[in-house]
Amino acid sequence: MIPTEKSYRNTFILLLFVLVIIFLVNISLGSVYIPLKGIFSSLINGEVEKESWRAIVYNYRLPKAITAIIVGSGLSISGLLMQTLFRNPLAGPFVLGISSGASLGVAILILGASFLGASISSFSFSNFGLAIAASLGAFLVLSAVMIAAIKVRNTMSILIIGLMFGSLTSAVISILAYFSSASQLQQFMFWSFGSLGNLSWSEIFALSVTFIIGISLVVFIIKPLNSLLLGENYAKSMGVNVKSTRNIVLIATSLLTGVITAFSGPIAFIGLAVPHLTKLLFSTSNHKILLPAVAISGAIIMLICDSIAQLPTSEFTLPINAITSLFGAPIIIWLLVRKRKIYY
Repeated sequence: MIPTEKSYRNTFILLLFVLVIIFLVNISLGSVYIPLKGIFSSLINGEVEKESWRAIVYNYRLPKAITAIIVGSGLSISGLLMQTLFRNPLAGPFVLGISSGASLGVAILILGASFLGASISSFSFSNFGLAIAASLGAFLVLSAVMIAAIKVRNTMSILIIGLMFGSLTSAVISILAYFSSASQLQQFMFWSFGSLGNLSWSEIFALSVTFIIGISLVVFIIKPLNSLLLGENYAKSMGVNVKSTRNIVLIATSLLTGVITAFSGPIAFIGLAVPHLTKLLFSTSNHKILLPAVAISGAIIMLICDSIAQLPTSEFTLPINAITSLFGAPIIIWLLVRKRKIYY
């Protein structure tokens, strides 16, 4: 059965409804359970049964839930762009080495703090310092990839170059780790686990602005993206400026992936698997439908993973990176085996 515009609309309505429900559930769960009535009262500044609920919602759970939505949507869209550009189902938002560059920036700040001085060492323990270091590392790798994109005409060559940058940065991180203390290694390891709950409202604002800029760039190239699915030669025959489209994809993906990694750490699975899950759900390769669908689906899955990670009624929180892989990978394997088809 061929999906119709009405069926797409109904599926979008259902996804948005699920997103709202999961969003509220995510805010309500945690070491302290807050009923939905308490959440609504806190959000509209009404009377609450316990005043501490208002502080918990505003200062921790609401920022974390918004961060989860941005991170899930941004990584999922980045993954879709990479899979379309390289026409490779295994391509994800990290294939360009942007995440590795961000990790290198954080590694230099944390693991190399003893060589950089006491002031830098204290700076490395702040979220702001980690975000700046990660952003600088991601920007350096982005610059190198963009220079390579100008020199290299073959898209697959850019993919290989991105993977090589990832290998180089991993090697440097390994060397820094070898000469680091146990406390430095522990701090870097905690950052690499990923986290959604450490951002202030000002940091969320910066993350949101970058997210909007990245999405805005993608909106202008929806038709060229559809043409690229049939190959660069076909896209050229349709009048698409392949080089310009490729550069916009690289910039948008780097912005989304780099800033998300800078503020939340490297988060696996989402960017690779959500596009496949969405294609199986909508049975289409049209980016006009896939882009918003992938964004909503990524936000839902990220919120679900975060709800599981924070272990309701417990004071412990599991690494979000582990949950995204444990929760999502088996589902995608099952769907792909069951459907036996990937839409491109």
